[in-house]
Amino acid sequence: MPSNGQITALLQRYKAGDEEALESIVPIMYDELYEVARQHMQREFRKGHTLSATALVNEAYLKLARQHDLDASHRCDFMAIASRTMRNILVDHARSKKRLKRGAGQAALPLDEAAFQLTDQEASEVLELDAAIDRLAALNERASEVVQFRFYGGLTVEETAEVMNISERSVQRAWTVAKAWLRKEVSQHIG
Repeated sequence: MPSNGQITALLQRYKAGDEEALESIVPIMYDELYEVARQHMQREFRKGHTLSATALVNEAYLKLARQHDLDASHRCDFMAIASRTMRNILVDHARSKKRLKRGAGQAALPLDEAAFQLTDQEASEVLELDAAIDRLAALNERASEVVQFRFYGGLTVEETAEVMNISERSVQRAWTVAKAWLRKEVSQHIG
């Protein structure tokens, strides 16, 4: 695993305008990014989908490279931002799937050269989870952030506490509350 100091130095270079620094970060952190993408894919879709974790990492990198105001100071910040970006990619694709089902004209661009296929149920689940996290944010911003860092970012309790600048115990409490609330909320809307 790369040192936190190495990643921090590259992020500082990137914030200072060195666009090549991001190109250096991704290969160094590729294994971690791939694991986060793999977790996204396992959680959100059933077996048999055609999108790969590699394609999700690549798409996230392209989106991150277009952001000139990437607000990451250290490795945990970067991983959280990358994970949120992956979440947004998956949610956008689920929305596109639903839009196509309703007869919108253009086909969505595939993330990889392979077709990315979600069933209607899978697309609904992705969209409902995203909507539920937004509703949770309106009620409990901290719990919503913990979900994003832990569930989508793959951060540990310790890393989440560091990024959020709160105690590990606070992270654990928010995580427990959020999981219970989201289970209830999603099951009510999906059935």
